[in-house]
Amino acid sequence: MGLPPAQASVLSVLVCGGARTLSALADVEQVKAPTMTRIVDALERAGLAQRLPDADDRRKLSIAATVAGTRLIQQGRSRRVKALAQLLADLDRDERATLNAAIALLARLQTRKSGQ
Repeated sequence: MGLPPAQASVLSVLVCGGARTLSALADVEQVKAPTMTRIVDALERAGLAQRLPDADDRRKLSIAATVAGTRLIQQGRSRRVKALAQLLADLDRDERATLNAAIALLARLQTRKSGQ
């Protein structure tokens, strides 16, 4: 996507999870507020994110992905899905069966974890 990993991760959070405050983004990304400020500043300069005033409290700002930021994440996801589909198409029947069994196992583990 042409972004450093930290910026790509934050932009993905914004696109997939919606607008967040700077502190909420810092918590999600497990970084300090000054680090998140630098990341958001870079995304804003690139036109990929924007700071928006909170509707209820004008002193608070939310960070949101712009249309360009959303498009960039969607294009990146589309390229990764296409590349993965091409790789999977090269598997023979036994390999696909093994992969399906592994997916079922992972889903079962996730279900157990969610039920705890």
